[in-house]
Amino acid sequence: MENLDDWIHNVTGLNIEVQNRLYLSILIIVVLWLIRFITYKIVCNKTENAQIRYRWQKGLTYITVIIGLLMVGRVWFAGMQSLATYLGLLSAGIAIALKDLIVSLAAWLFLIWRRPFSVGDRIQIGQYFGDVIDLRIFKFTLLEIGNWVDADQSTGRIMHIPNLMVLTEPIANYSKGFQYIWNEISVLVTFESDWKKAKEILKNIGSRHAEHLSSAAEKKLKEASKKYMIFYTTLTPTVYTAVKDCGVQLTIRYLIEPRSRRVSEQAIWEDILNEFAACDDIDFAYPTQRFYNNALEGKEGTRP
Repeated sequence: MENLDDWIHNVTGLNIEVQNRLYLSILIIVVLWLIRFITYKIVCNKTENAQIRYRWQKGLTYITVIIGLLMVGRVWFAGMQSLATYLGLLSAGIAIALKDLIVSLAAWLFLIWRRPFSVGDRIQIGQYFGDVIDLRIFKFTLLEIGNWVDADQSTGRIMHIPNLMVLTEPIANYSKGFQYIWNEISVLVTFESDWKKAKEILKNIGSRHAEHLSSAAEKKLKEASKKYMIFYTTLTPTVYTAVKDCGVQLTIRYLIEPRSRRVSEQAIWEDILNEFAACDDIDFAYPTQRFYNNALEGKEGTRP
């Protein structure tokens, strides 16, 4: 062993003390890696739940890295009179050269501490929309939604976003807090249509598809109101009336789970098409051109 130490010293210039520290550091890393590997294998054998496996994998990685840094750091800095002095000599240069990485690391700590979003949440950060599928020290990963795909469905693209954006961009979380979103479907009928009848039909369709969510949403609202100042006077589906250039606009407003938006829109639109097709006094309106003769078509009090 002494011959090996002497040979390494001759080749690399490392003295015996440094070599011993190097051997001990390697041993610590190998032992910690084996513990992590064996523990994760046991977890994988116990459960097939992807979320539980992911959390164990991330938790074991963070714990192993922290313990490893502390133990290896103690090996190498045990002989120093002041670790703070040594770090102070490097801090200015590191802060300039690795500014973005340091900010991303701080943002990662913010994510772990405050948890504005977690893996599995659907979020918008800046101009990016997606489902969070991974969180790391310097970046997080989204499975993109929207963009060229309608109704917040997945595009299939994976986006890697630096953690520093968490501290500089607004974050919208679809999944935390209230856990429901308001969706609206606007239907335009002609002025000649029986819009009151159309409105009643739309109310019934909205209630049929979304009223069952109202009680569940009310419970979630009570939970969210303990943490945020969220309050709504009504959670049941409703229909609003407005007048547009082409006709009377009737808008169904209802609660829906974020990931069910497109499915619910399809089901509601199919019911609308079927119901309106059976009515001879309701027509869809669309941009068109017509000639209006007030003398013949106008109200009696408005005719010349």
